[in-house]
Amino acid sequence: MRTAQTQFDIKAIQSSWQKFDTMAHLRPINDEKSYVRMVALMNSLLDETGDDEDHPLSSLLDLVSDMVAKYEQAHHAIEPAEPKDALRFLMEARGMKQDALSEVVPQSNLSAILSGKRKISAALAGKLGKFFGVSPALFIPH
Repeated sequence: MRTAQTQFDIKAIQSSWQKFDTMAHLRPINDEKSYVRMVALMNSLLDETGDDEDHPLSSLLDLVSDMVAKYEQAHHAIEPAEPKDALRFLMEARGMKQDALSEVVPQSNLSAILSGKRKISAALAGKLGKFFGVSPALFIPH
């Protein structure tokens, strides 16, 4: 039984799709060339929509972003960093010295963590996540 929700005006879709397809050439991403094209489309959509979730193009942005993310996960996967390396990276990226974290973690503990002699506890991961504005999971070993 067909309901109103499953009926589509295929002729109207075909006409609209042909116009859209000529411009966007939206296809599954199977190679680097199509990946580069979809990233460019995604960036153009981001420039247009900003963070307006009600923008008329936001659902297209969602679709293209999902396609790009799926391809990246399969072809451009980044191995998770060791928690101490993630911490070191965040400190270096912000130009911080060890003493800048003294209110979060004692200097001796921080030195031991950065040298790999001490693990980051779940409680400390929470504090570091809050301090750096990132997920505490970044500081939990995988």
